[in-house]
Amino acid sequence: MSAQGINQLLGEMRAMQALAAGKSTAAPQTAPAVEFGDVLKATLEQVNSVQQASQDLQKRFELGDESVNVQDVMVSMQKASLSFQTMTQARNKLVSAYQEIMNTQV
Repeated sequence: MSAQGINQLLGEMRAMQALAAGKSTAAPQTAPAVEFGDVLKATLEQVNSVQQASQDLQKRFELGDESVNVQDVMVSMQKASLSFQTMTQARNKLVSAYQEIMNTQV
């Protein structure tokens, strides 16, 4: 997920929190509107591509490709793992925020 996408997501979550608390959100928007679903989909596709690239590198190493060394394989595996963990943590935060919003009494 890009830094701009994260910042925009945080801004939207803060706006929803302010609305749930009954506060006005009259802050001007400086960035063009981006759909949350599109950002989420792009992020999932990016995580998937990192994992696919890692798996491809692993297969090439296992088949004895001379151009692939073990360091590259290990780095790609760590990148894939880190991106998946980051996505999982973001999902957990989103679910937590959703639950908090749904439990807010109006």
